[in-house]
Parts: sequence; structure tokens; C-alpha cells
Amino acid sequence: MTDNSPETHADGRPPKVERGGLWGLFLGLAGLLFPPYSGVLSAMGVVQGLRARKAARTHRSHAPGALLSVALGLAGVVISAGMLSILFVYSEEVTEYRDCSARAHTVSAQKACDQVWESGTGMPPVVVGG
Repeated sequence: MTDNSPETHADGRPPKVERGGLWGLFLGLAGLLFPPYSGVLSAMGVVQGLRARKAARTHRSHAPGALLSVALGLAGVVISAGMLSILFVYSEEVTEYRDCSARAHTVSAQKACDQVWESGTGMPPVVVGG
């Protein structure tokens, strides 16, 4: 096996570990958890992960979590783009569903709104936050 650990400095100090990958990972996860801000947070996670990888290569050090932050960030950007496309393509249906849900004061009334959404779009109401 080869030793892939970063080289030590000339004076014997261990190399610096880039923390930007961990911040990118945090931003990528936050992008997946907070849908209103998912596109922005996920894009920031991708940028932070790429910057950490570049800095690690420049300084011959480690960037833990950098690749994972790029992957999670890209997944968040794709999910965000999908949600936005649904909102644009089905804008009338989304408005009707939200109005129906606002008027629904019982579980059966909400289920009726869900059924109308599913029959009109073919998607579960979870897509629009139902």
C-alpha cells in the first residue's frame, strides 16, 4: 500500500487541514433540509467544496468532506430546479391546491384537495408542501 498522506513541512510541522469542505457539507445538508432556500444553500455548498479542494491541492493537504459537499450540493441544486419547474409548469394547479388547503378545516376536506391535486398532476401532494 502507498502512503497518500500529505507531506510534512520542511520544519516538521504537520500540514494544515482545509476546513472548507466541512462548511460546504454543512451548507449542502442545509440546502436539502430548507426547501425555500435550497438552491442558494446548495450552490454555496458546491462552491465551498470546490474551493476547499483547490486549496487542499495547492497546499498539499486534506480537505475532508469536500467531495461529499459538492455531491450533496449538486443533488440539492437538481432537487431545487425540479421543485421550481413544478411550480412554473403547474402554477395554476399549485394555486388551486393551496387555496383548497387553506379552506380545508377537516381531514376529509384536505384529503379531497389531495385527490384533486393527484388526479390533475399525477404527483403526490408532498411535492407542493401538502
